[in-house]
Formats: sequence, C-alpha cells, structure tokens
Amino acid sequence: MSLTPPERLRRMNDAPVRSDGDFVLYWMTSARRLRWSHALDRSVARALELGRPLVVLEAVSCDYPWASDRHHQAILDGMAEHERELASSPVCYFPYVEPRPGDGDGLFAALAGSACCVVTDDSPAFGTPKLVAAASRLSPVCVEAVDGCGLLPFRAPGRSFSAAYHFRRYLHKELPKYLADAPAADPLAGVKLERLRGRLEAIEDRWPRATAEQLGDPAFVGSLPIDHSVPSPAWVAGSTTGRARLEAFVEKDLGRYAEARNDPDSGAVSGLSPWLHYGHLSAHEVFRAVTEAEGWSPLRLSDVCDGRRAGWWGMSPDAEAFLDQLVTWRELGFGFAAHVPDHDRYESLPEWARATLETHASDPREHLYSLDQLAAAESHDELWNAAQRQLVGDGIIHNYLRMLWGKKILEWTDHPRVALHVMIELNNRHAIDGRDPNSYSGIFWVLGRFDRGWPERPVFGKVRSMTSRSTRRKVALAEYLSRWGPQPSLALG
Repeated sequence: MSLTPPERLRRMNDAPVRSDGDFVLYWMTSARRLRWSHALDRSVARALELGRPLVVLEAVSCDYPWASDRHHQAILDGMAEHERELASSPVCYFPYVEPRPGDGDGLFAALAGSACCVVTDDSPAFGTPKLVAAASRLSPVCVEAVDGCGLLPFRAPGRSFSAAYHFRRYLHKELPKYLADAPAADPLAGVKLERLRGRLEAIEDRWPRATAEQLGDPAFVGSLPIDHSVPSPAWVAGSTTGRARLEAFVEKDLGRYAEARNDPDSGAVSGLSPWLHYGHLSAHEVFRAVTEAEGWSPLRLSDVCDGRRAGWWGMSPDAEAFLDQLVTWRELGFGFAAHVPDHDRYESLPEWARATLETHASDPREHLYSLDQLAAAESHDELWNAAQRQLVGDGIIHNYLRMLWGKKILEWTDHPRVALHVMIELNNRHAIDGRDPNSYSGIFWVLGRFDRGWPERPVFGKVRSMTSRSTRRKVALAEYLSRWGPQPSLALG
C-alpha cells in the first residue's frame, strides 16, 4: 500500500466520513485494475484506518453512447478476472452488469448509504466526470476521487497546453518530483482487511451481482440490449493479458520502436492502448517495465528542460520515443480534456485552425462521401478503405494510417464540422480505445489541435494535409494491403 499524493486526491462533496458505517466503498469506474492503482491504495488505507471491510463496486450500464459488444466484452473480461482474483479475498467484490436501461439506478446510492465513505476514480475520460459529480451529490458520506491516469497528476498544471512542445517543457521541469509517487504494485498484498459479515441481501435482491458464470460466458454479452453489430474483440481484455502484451513488447519490440513504429508491416508497436483505455493497465506499470529494461534511474535525467523530444530521459532512442507517446502525448490529451470542458466540440479548436478551416469550407471537393459510405469503406482510395476495414474488423488503425484516415475524411466531407462528426462516430463506435482523451487528441489533431500552421492549400487551409501517395513513399504497405485491401487497384489521393 502506498500513500496517495495530495495532488491526486479530490474531495467531491461536503458529506462526512461516517465511522459507524458498515464498510468502505471503492467505486471502480475507470482504473479497472487491482494493481498499480492509486484509488485502490486510498481505499485500502481508508478501510484500515476505519477498521472496516472493503467493498469494491464495478458496474457497467447498457445505455452509454456507442454501447456495443466490442466495448462491453472488454469490460466484462476485466470483471471476470477480478471475480476470480477476489473470490478468496476478504475484499467483497460486487460486479454489476445492467440488464436493461435504468435497472442500475439507485445501486450506488444504496451502497453509499451503508458506507463509511466512498473512494472512486478521477478521470476526464468520456462521461466519468459527470457520472462521479452526480453520484457525489447523492452520497450521504464523503466521496473522494483519486487520479491514477498518468505519471503526472492531470490537474497539477492548472491549465491546458496548445502543443506537445510546451507540455514537454513543463514535464521536464515538474515531472521529476512525481516519479517516486507510484502506486503499490499490489495494494492488497500482505494487508489484513476485515471481512464483510453476511451478505448485502437487500441490495443484492434489488441489484443482483453478475455471477462468475455470466462473466465467463462469451454469449452473455449477446443477451444485453446493446449494439450487436459491432462484434466482440478478438483479443481478451483484462490486466493479465495486458501485462503479457507489455512484457512481449518490452522484450521483442521496444528495441526497434523508434525506427519501425510508423511501418504498418513491421509490427513494432506496443499495442497497449486498449488496456490503458479500459484501465486494465496503469501507465505507472508500463513506465516501470520500460525503466527496468533500460536499467534506468532518475539520476540519468537531463538538467536541460527545453522541451526536446529526445535525450531528456537519458534512455535509449527507442525507449525515449515510446515514452514520448506514453507520457507526453497521452498525458497532454488527458490534461486538455480535464481543463477544457468542451474538448470534444468543434469550438475547442484553436482560433487559427477554425478560421482557416471556415475560410476554405466552401472549396470544391473532388470527392464527397456520406457517413454510411465511409463506414462501409466505399471510397475511391483503397489505402483509406483498408484502414477503415481494419478499424471495423480489429477495432484499431495503425497509428500512422490513423492520421491519414482522418485527413482524408476532412477532405471528403463538405464541412469540417461534418468531418469531426464522422471521425468521432466511426472512431467511438469501432475503436477499442475510442471515447478516450487520447482518441480525441488524434481526431482533433487532424483539424489543427496541438499542431501549427502549414502552407495554405485548398480545403485544408493552413491545417496540415496528408496524401495516400506520400504515405506510400514513407512506409511499407504490402502486407497491410494484402490483409485489409487489394493492392493492385490502389487509387492514390
């Protein structure tokens, strides 16, 4: 167990800690893991302090936007793992899968009504801020939200950043003071918690727990009232598989990451985004795996805090390139989402980008496609179609091709607002890591966020453009196109 840094802890209401409550409630909403979790650290500390059992509530509703087999199954995989791991633990695990819209209403309030206090996750992702704020107003006891999103507490800067360079300069100055504040690798190890006496009969009668059999049954998700047209992922989610992927990446692919990560045929990508998105892996755990492989210590940090992309960490070029994605770009997006409430709206674009896009909104387009045509990968450009097929089929697009994917949508729709709607709809419906601050960073980068002005062009204005022809010159695509799209008829845009 580790002490929770105060910069990560936020009091969500003015209600008291009730020492005579029956248990401490940890409401697991976004850090869906039992290791490397600041929120679980805090929950364990509260339970020990108050001498009360710990109840962990992990729930999933069925009416969130873009609810589908793909998103639901990933969450259920993690819940099944937690059910197995906590079966013999003194921790009372309460997995709840809403069977019909509205059936889960009141569950949190009922549990909070018997609790000493509530600990939950603090995250700017998707609907979490509104959900936690609304629940905190209903709670008769103290609610604490704990940030476990990244190496830097996302509220620490107190503002957003307009570019990765500026954020990197801030990280170089401020991040070292937080690097030692990692959560415990296993918060429950060696901890003697009270065991909940009896069952939560009245609550379980009204809101039945999901059984181990249900959580382990791949057919269970098919019985729920969600979108079954987006199929379950081919991979199995959960911390165990995420950790296996992390170990494989560090052992086999990290050493060629810098040069090969933009090549779709190389396989030199981490593939960790889905596990980070669902909270099954912590950025701290990923960071620790990389630093151990590098034999690194903070003594190797550079004293020059100038926003440089490489050289500050004192690691290999491959490790530094990876950490620039894991820390700089990922946490840039989390911080922006936390400090800009309308970060998912067109109006949140920088003024220069909106101005130039509006100036060129009426420019003639050589091709225009509807949302349905794009969803079905029915463009004239086989490279773009291949990327869209990968998104629909596997729930991912290779990082470099995701940039091209978005730029062509901007080019093929009749207004940048329409392009934004199409990108959000396709990404959030199909991408395993959709609905994430990192996803919104990528989508809005297409329209100029975190970027600078470029030479003016039709349609794009001063926003950076990309073409399939230039992409073909830069990266090898033979294997990629053989899998996701026919190569001989590739039409270059």
